[in-house]
Amino acid sequence: QVQLVESGGGLVQAGESLRLSCVASGKIHIINAMAWFRLAPGKERELVAAVTSLNNTKYADSVKGRFTILRDNTKNSVYLLMNNLKPEDTAVYYCAADPYDEVIVGGYEYDYWGQGTRVTVSS
Repeated sequence: QVQLVESGGGLVQAGESLRLSCVASGKIHIINAMAWFRLAPGKERELVAAVTSLNNTKYADSVKGRFTILRDNTKNSVYLLMNNLKPEDTAVYYCAADPYDEVIVGGYEYDYWGQGTRVTVSS
């Protein structure tokens, strides 16, 4: 099994930045794709950003140019750098991982999930 633990959420004002971190433990050698999702009240879960084992990335249109996903395999971690935050970015952010890179294409459920970290952006 793989365990994922997120950190870094908080309350910020619009225009500010946050960095979310996700540390993986357990059978980390099986992980290829890693991603960040978010769930906002009254909305469906949304893929925010994903990265493959070869560092190919995918972003939601709503965060392109503002968010960056980075992975550090030496630390078994993936980060989400969030700049110019907007109130509509308010959500619980979840880290996810999967043994297959192909999962970032879409239409597949990631196998492993963290517990989430809350981000609140005030206007």
